[in-house]
Amino acid sequence: MQRVLLIIGGGIAAYKAPELVRQLRAQGLAVRCLLTAAAEQFVSPLSLASVSGDKVYENLFDLTEEAEMGHIQLSRDADIILVAPATADLMAKAAQGMANDLASTTLLATDKKIIMAPAMNVRMWQHEATQRNLAQLKKDGVSIIGPENGDMACGEFGPGRMSEPQDIAAETAALLAPNNTRAEAADLTGRKILVTAGPTHEPIDPVRYIANRSSGKQGYAIAAALAAAGAEVHLISGPTALDAPHDVQMTWVETARDMQAAVEAHLPVDAAVMTAAVADWRPAECKAQKIKKGQKIKDKERAPAPLDLVENPDILATLGAAKKNRPALLVGFAAETEDLETHALAKLQKKNCDWIVANNVALDSGIEGGVMGGDANAVTLISTKDAKAEIERFDIMSKHAVAALLATRMAAHFTPIEKTGNKGKAK
Repeated sequence: MQRVLLIIGGGIAAYKAPELVRQLRAQGLAVRCLLTAAAEQFVSPLSLASVSGDKVYENLFDLTEEAEMGHIQLSRDADIILVAPATADLMAKAAQGMANDLASTTLLATDKKIIMAPAMNVRMWQHEATQRNLAQLKKDGVSIIGPENGDMACGEFGPGRMSEPQDIAAETAALLAPNNTRAEAADLTGRKILVTAGPTHEPIDPVRYIANRSSGKQGYAIAAALAAAGAEVHLISGPTALDAPHDVQMTWVETARDMQAAVEAHLPVDAAVMTAAVADWRPAECKAQKIKKGQKIKDKERAPAPLDLVENPDILATLGAAKKNRPALLVGFAAETEDLETHALAKLQKKNCDWIVANNVALDSGIEGGVMGGDANAVTLISTKDAKAEIERFDIMSKHAVAALLATRMAAHFTPIEKTGNKGKAK
């Protein structure tokens, strides 16, 4: 079992550490915690020991700890070191090579990969000193997760909020994967990519609408992974409860027709990843007033008449058939409940996609919370080469790992722009 050394800095986000440990363990990783003195003000060693199942390390000058597991051995006994929250102080110490406590000494003594999930006040994050330290850490090979935009404990809003524990855990697991599916392994610099995500809502009246169970999580994760790989990403999203991904341009829509108009407005692009679960049908008429149960219809007291439905535009098929502005790489998604590969292959051919990402969205798929709404997915990637279908099947993984995998595959599909000096050609 791979082991994560989790260094917990002294920021308010430290209260999320027990949940982060739980999420890391859910990824199949063993976790050992190292707690700074300031972090003890926000989370107790006992709670961390309880969720990790391991001893918590705190003091550089504890003779017992140094005898049993010296800071040198502690730094090397892990497969990866994760700092979350990474405070401005911890980032500064690591960037400057300081070593005056157990956390900074361990970071300096390690030869293992380091990941940091920054968390601090927006002004501290934007300060020139922090940005200099961030640049140095990246130059030194430290991976950075986040921070996100959001409300902060100090009452301000902006970048500086620590990424959510499930996202940090997924990124950590992806970086430890044998084939390193993390998006940072991909290079999509200079590419313009369009992503659609979420459901569409087709109104029946001012109160009701037709929709589906899509949460938008997979599409948002893909947009974030593509942006992390250097692409210029525009995400067109139906109604969701999700925050906009970092470094991604956003357009919010409601209906299928709204989404089609937004897609057309943002062409041309190098690639389009159509993850949105667009409603196939909509009511022929949206009533101006709420339809009342048991209202009188044609002189009879009964329930409302059946809805008269009309077909929505097929955005994926329209893109696939376009003679102008068709993306060089068109990726569709197939949400199926039976005969997954048969239906997905038929969709790839019918809609003239280059790739189809198929997933089983049946409620009994074996994924906690279900694919539509949950945090995990099990996908099958179907592509065509020399008129033959190529099928790759993947086991259950986090949606962020799926996103990183797709970003890596897309980067491999394109020739890097930097190496050609001009717009690269698809392989």
